[in-house]
Amino acid sequence: MHAKALASLAVTLAFAAFLPLPAANAQSGAECVFTIHNDTDRNTLTGFYTSEDDGDSWSDNWLDDRLEPGQSARAEFSADTCACDQVFQAGWLSADKRSEILDDPHTIDICTASNVYLGDDEITFD
Repeated sequence: MHAKALASLAVTLAFAAFLPLPAANAQSGAECVFTIHNDTDRNTLTGFYTSEDDGDSWSDNWLDDRLEPGQSARAEFSADTCACDQVFQAGWLSADKRSEILDDPHTIDICTASNVYLGDDEITFD
């Protein structure tokens, strides 16, 4: 994501295990808002990146902080419009606790998805 194309985006950590997101505030991907969930048993999510050019270049990290298992973060494109199809890549804390391991890129339709679940061996959305 280039700064000119999508402007800045806001990510607010919500600790899902202790502070669930209220249903009244739920918004759909159609409003360019979605929630990233660390749906793993023991892996720490360190990065979430998007690409406007199918992976040739990547955005800055969307996350302000790491997401431990069970935590989630709200993400929102702040531009007036956003593309439905988004290519993204997740970064995970390595075993040495100092570097990041990147997943393969994935594509989602954030116009129909409100939640992105990053699991140990799969990525799903609804």
